[in-house]
Amino acid sequence: MLDQIVPIVRQAAEIILSARDIAAHTHDKGSPSDLVTEYDLAVENFLKEKLPPLVPGSVFFGEEEAENADPSRGWAFIVDPIDGTTNFVRGLRQSAISVALARDGMVEYGVVCDPYRDELFTARRGGGAFLNGQPIRVSERPLAEGIFLMGTAIYKREYLEPTMRLTQALFRRSCDFRRLGSAALDLCYVACGRAELFFEYSLCPWDYAAGSLLVAEAGGSVCTLEEAPLPITERSSVWVSGKTNRGILTELREAGL
Repeated sequence: MLDQIVPIVRQAAEIILSARDIAAHTHDKGSPSDLVTEYDLAVENFLKEKLPPLVPGSVFFGEEEAENADPSRGWAFIVDPIDGTTNFVRGLRQSAISVALARDGMVEYGVVCDPYRDELFTARRGGGAFLNGQPIRVSERPLAEGIFLMGTAIYKREYLEPTMRLTQALFRRSCDFRRLGSAALDLCYVACGRAELFFEYSLCPWDYAAGSLLVAEAGGSVCTLEEAPLPITERSSVWVSGKTNRGILTELREAGL
């Protein structure tokens, strides 16, 4: 299945790389922080045409045009055509295509493509995680010697204060942190050991579905901030970490954060 999904994702990546005058092809979806471009729609439409025929009877659950279907039943493609749209519009070159294929609510395959760095992250449940075909593993560094990544839940501003409290608590325990603007890539960076953990208070399934499998297959821990399994049908908080730092979330929750 990955051998069929990957060429399609790589073709979609060419749409991103061909983008020109992006700002002129951008509008907001009710908020200046919630943007969509013609390229988001072009990538999603391409993937919606090409992916479902790979699995007859599957549904397509995309960020821009999600079907009225339950992705927790049967086979479902869960897709973010351009994760990090604001980065894309601003020319920051920190964006990715994220494709997960789930069966009965469990992600079985994950592909995240960064067209700017020519990095392709892939995972199959029980088959490990890979970057450009090479196996990857989560970091074994303690957070005291590492960095963490975080998101600011920009569509749910009510999480601003808890986000800042948790960031401060983790910053005191770490060397530094980054806010990069693409949750899909953040999860991949934890999976390949570039960072020790990542959290965000509110993400959609297409933001984290593929990346969560990559982290798990790379030996990491994946859960909500309440330490529950991640859903794939609704918004959720997300916490991912390498095995060395799995206990930090429990410690922080017990401390009241």
